[in-house]
Amino acid sequence: MVASYSGHFECVKELIMQGADINYQRETGSTALFFACQQGHNDIVQLLFEFGASTELQTQDGGTALTVASQYGRSKVVDTLLRNGANVHDQLHDGATSLFLAAQEDHVTVVRQLLSSGAKVNHPREDGTAPLWMAAQMGHSEVVKVLLLRGADRDADRQDGSTALFKAAYKGHNNVIEELLKFSPSLGLLKNGSTVLHAAVVGGNHKTVRLLLEANADPMLPNKNNELPADLTKSDRILNTLHPKTVNGESL
Repeated sequence: MVASYSGHFECVKELIMQGADINYQRETGSTALFFACQQGHNDIVQLLFEFGASTELQTQDGGTALTVASQYGRSKVVDTLLRNGANVHDQLHDGATSLFLAAQEDHVTVVRQLLSSGAKVNHPREDGTAPLWMAAQMGHSEVVKVLLLRGADRDADRQDGSTALFKAAYKGHNNVIEELLKFSPSLGLLKNGSTVLHAAVVGGNHKTVRLLLEANADPMLPNKNNELPADLTKSDRILNTLHPKTVNGESL
């Protein structure tokens, strides 16, 4: 396992020839294949497959060779795994799939590989978090774009009622917001009792507020507590963005 982790090809080969158990698991469930995939040693991954390495063995948290390769963005390894029978639907015990992990870490090439191999674009974790939501909250605009183009539900919400746009608005990820707005997401009251404009105001990014207003978000729509977005800030800049002062009918 140490040799596989460190990328020592000849050492791994010699150990195999001496009868080392290819699929031996540590107490954590990790195998030589798992470590080689994690570190991106594709030559060793191919070698291990030649001698019968299994893609099905799991770590204690449900991790597999494919989930760890996806999480670390090892695109060549992901390709090798998929060609050798790895299950594109592998997931951790919390429901996070290989696609989810790749989206979370901004590995857009791996995201494309997994989607092309049949990964479910909207499959959520147990808490309702979908790959799109996670990519949006992390600010990964290119991943968001790819997921949307491949059919991600723009308005999918977590158990807390927040959507990808809501989270991006709160975080001020304007590049992500621009991608989401191309797919006409909800700007109205969400299941969490708030709107994306409320989230943007609380987040404090006036450019985000302006972006949502330009997309026709309603500054006069109250949240579940009957608060307008303007009630949630003391920033003059944001207040003026929400309700521009006018002279003779024209904004200052």
